[in-house]
Order: sequence, then C-alpha cells, then structure tokens
Amino acid sequence: MMAREQHSVLDPGTLDDGGGQPPRAADGRSARLCAGLRRRRRWLVPLLVVVLLAQMAAVMVTTAVQQTPTIDEPVYVATATVYLREHSLDYNPEHPPLGKLVIAAGIAVADPHFDADHAGDQGALGRHLLYESGNDPWRLMFWARLPVIVLTLLFGLVVFAFARELVGAARGLAALALYAFSPDVIAHGSLATLDVPEAGFLLTSAWLLWRARRRPRLYVPLAGAALGAAVATKMSALPAVPVLMLLAVASVWSARRPVDRDARRRALALGAAGAAVVALAAVAVVWASYLVVDPRLRFASTEPVPAVHGLRGQVVGLLPFPRAFLDGMRIQFGLEDYPWQGFLFGHLYTGSHWYYLPAALLVKTPLGMLALWAAGAVAVVTVRRLRPAAPYLLAPTAVLLGAAMDGSRDFGTRYAIFVPMFLAVAAACVPALRWRWAPLSAGLLVAFVAVSSVRTFPFYLPYSNEAFGGPSKTYLRLHDSNVDWGQDLGRLADRLRERYAGERIWLVYKGSGVPSYYGIESSDPRKAGLREVHGLLVVSDTSIDKARGELAELIDSSRPIDQVGHSITIYRR
Repeated sequence: MMAREQHSVLDPGTLDDGGGQPPRAADGRSARLCAGLRRRRRWLVPLLVVVLLAQMAAVMVTTAVQQTPTIDEPVYVATATVYLREHSLDYNPEHPPLGKLVIAAGIAVADPHFDADHAGDQGALGRHLLYESGNDPWRLMFWARLPVIVLTLLFGLVVFAFARELVGAARGLAALALYAFSPDVIAHGSLATLDVPEAGFLLTSAWLLWRARRRPRLYVPLAGAALGAAVATKMSALPAVPVLMLLAVASVWSARRPVDRDARRRALALGAAGAAVVALAAVAVVWASYLVVDPRLRFASTEPVPAVHGLRGQVVGLLPFPRAFLDGMRIQFGLEDYPWQGFLFGHLYTGSHWYYLPAALLVKTPLGMLALWAAGAVAVVTVRRLRPAAPYLLAPTAVLLGAAMDGSRDFGTRYAIFVPMFLAVAAACVPALRWRWAPLSAGLLVAFVAVSSVRTFPFYLPYSNEAFGGPSKTYLRLHDSNVDWGQDLGRLADRLRERYAGERIWLVYKGSGVPSYYGIESSDPRKAGLREVHGLLVVSDTSIDKARGELAELIDSSRPIDQVGHSITIYRR
C-alpha cells in the first residue's frame, strides 16, 4: 500500500500545467524519480532483512557458545547420536525423531566418541556422552545447537514472507523485527531443543495454506508436509491438525470462488479432499521421520511405558502412527498425570493453574510486543481486507494455547513459543488500522522492543520486561525454563575462579551439567548440618523458589552477595 501511494503521488499524469498537458520536463523528472525509488526499494528491503537476521544470528551464536547444557539438551543430543550410530528408536520415545534428526546434522560434524555399550536411561546416557566419553561438551553442544539456530533464522523468513503478503514489504520488516528481537525466540532458538522447530513448522504450514488460496494444488500438499514436520518434532502439535485441515477447506473454497449451488458443492468436495491431502501428507512425514532412523522400525523403550485407559487410550490406539510414536504418547500422558510443582508470582504449588501461561507471557514478553500483539489481533479481525487472514493467524494460536494451558507442567513460556511467531505477523497489520497515530506508534513500539531485547543480551532465557523488574527479578515470579534451566554453570565456574578463589563452596545446582567438569569443587549443604555450612552458599534460583525446610533456613540465614547470569545466586555464610 505504501509503495502504491508513493507511486500515485509521483505519477507523471498528475503533474498538470493547467492546460491539460503535463510539462515534458516534469514528466521526465518524475519518471526518473519513480524509477530511482523503485531501484532503492528493490535492494533496501533485502538488505534490511539480512541485517535483522544477521543480528539475530550473532546473538544466538553468542548465547549458544556461552551457555552450558540446559536440562533437556543432553537427552536430545544423546538420542541424536544414537540415531546416527545405532539407528535405534529406543531412546526418548516421548518425542518423535524429526527435531532430533535436525540436531543430528550438527552431531555428525562434531563426530563425538560414543560408547554403545553404556547402560542407563536417557539422562544418564546424555551425561555420559558429554562428560565421561572424552568429548569436549562445549564443542559438541555448539554443533548440536547450530542446526536449530539455522532453522530459527529460516522461520524468520517465513514470518517476513507471510506479513509481506498481507500488508507489504515495509510492514513485513516490522514483523521480522519483532521475531528477530523476541527474547523467547532467541533464547530457545539457540538451544538444541524442540520447541522452536515445532512452532516454526506450524507457522510454515499456516502460511502455505494462506498461499493455497491462490494455488491449492501446489501449496496444500506442502502445508501438509510442514504440519507433519511439526507433529514429527513434538506431539503437542497434534491439536493443530484439525484446525489446519479446516483451513485447507477454506483455502480451496476461496480458490474456487463458487457462485452457485453446484459450484459450492464441488468446492466443498474439493476442500474436503484438500483437508485429506493435508492429513495424509502429515502422516507420511511422521512415518518417514521414523523410517529414516530405522527402516525396520525396531523399538524397545528404555523408559517405562504406562498403560493408558479410557478415552485417551482409545484415541492413541486409533492414530495411524508407528508403535514408537504411540508408546511415546502413552509416556506423555503418564507425565501429564504426574503431580508436578509450579511457581508463579512467589507462590509454590503442586499441580497446574490454567492461567499460568498467559501470566508467564505477560512477564516474559517485551511491553511493546504485548501492545502490538493486541492491536494486531484487532487489526486482522476488524480491517475488512485483512479479515480473511484472521483464521490463519489467530485460530492456530488460540487452539494451541488452549491445549498448552490445559497441560499439567507449568514450566515455562517455551510451551507457547508459537505465540511470538504467529502474532508477529498479526502485529505487522497494526498500521492498517484507521487510527491517526497507528503507523508512528507501531514504529516506536518496535523500536522499544528492540531496545528491551538488546539490553538483556546475552541473558535471554531469564528475560522479563521492565514492568516486572527485568531479568534480575524473574526468579521472584517464575522458575524452571523461564529463568534457570542449568545454563549458567560455566559462568559460575568463571565467577568463582575470578572472585572467590580458595573459598569453601556449598552448591545446590538444578541442571544436567556436571559441576566438577568445570572445576567447581563443592559439597551439598542439604547433606550437612546448619552449623557446618560456612563459606559460599551457591543456589540455583529455581531451588530458591522451591526451598523448604533446611535449605530455606540456610538461605534465610545467609547474605546474598552476587548473582550469575540472573539464574544462580551466591550467598555468604
């Protein structure tokens, strides 16, 4: 729209000398000016896309290099290594293989030493691979994280392309900026985990279905493949399947534009066929992800598989997926039945709160981004020419968020990482609102988001916005992967060497890393009496949030003197 408006203002035919004929000189100057603007626009937009993605790549690589393994990463890295070396599906069946095959692309380059005879569960296997097999965990984790970083950058191009098709290239850049500066996307896109790949594949599927409104024969099967990639990465993508199938029907209907009853019937039949194609393509991709690991589909889970009864058990039995996938679903249902502990706004509880994820997003999303999300949702619903896009952006977001809110694990906004992806596209539509200051306000809010994101570098995982005190205060309101996921063990080792060399260290660490590997010689204060604990008491912030009994007494009777990465607190006793 902006480009067309500029062209109409500078159109030669609008320059008239009063006699009905435009002056030739003015005509030539205007034509050259229009051509110059078009040439500048042609290279300026790609340049800005490259700049935004380059800065995102730089901060993600920096974060990946500096952080030690988070709690989930060793399991995924070890499972990816098993895929490469043993072609076995036995480990980590609760998640399908595709995301770990992405990680395996980096593992293949790192070429770690692998002990195929090691006996133990998936957690023990991960620690053994990283710390007991002669591998360099820093190098191995970087290569494991790099393919996820690349995939995260490619999803940024999907965000830009989706928004550009809705509201033009300039506003597409705003959507890309929101994505590229999102602390949650940066934090989890720089880890060898599965949340960002799953969400990115879902967004890609929705975008391809939007494109299918013009060319359904090409884009409907591609959308099904992208949906299958999401399901083949994490089972939590399953609630999106019926939503995207309905969107396939809507896309085919829009492409046909039926005008009479017979045409509507044909369009509806073709739409149903399109939905079936989406489902079949998704199922095919899931099967392919398992067959790539082991063409014979041998499977003997290293984790206990619970029996699932009732409606859930019947649903699992009806799904057209490999047995490893179905047993993985049973494991997931077993995890959902476990009484997990949550922490929200200073309150430790057992179970889950339905409002946990909205509250956590309120804390961990930049304020400008929250405002743009809300205004963007209003724009796609109320602006007539944007209204057809509303189901493609808002329906998957709402259904997936509702399903995540119903879960039993109040662990972090990573379970809703699709929200900043889908709503970044919606936020680009804000200038389309007929509000006097909408374009200027949107630009200022994007800039505010960028500043807030840059200020938290390189501590993106514990980010919280300015209204909640910033990353140093996140642990007062949230825990686990929102703030303290074991990522700062290396930084702790550096801090102890630099400032507290030679002091006695008592450590309560929540994570998968091995402190002694990084040179941290410590004791567990929970295994000693209160009077024996003197020197430095070092506690992961999640353990502070959950502290009860003797540990709570130790913390209350100690003096905080330092903080590492906004996730570990050092006390002096």
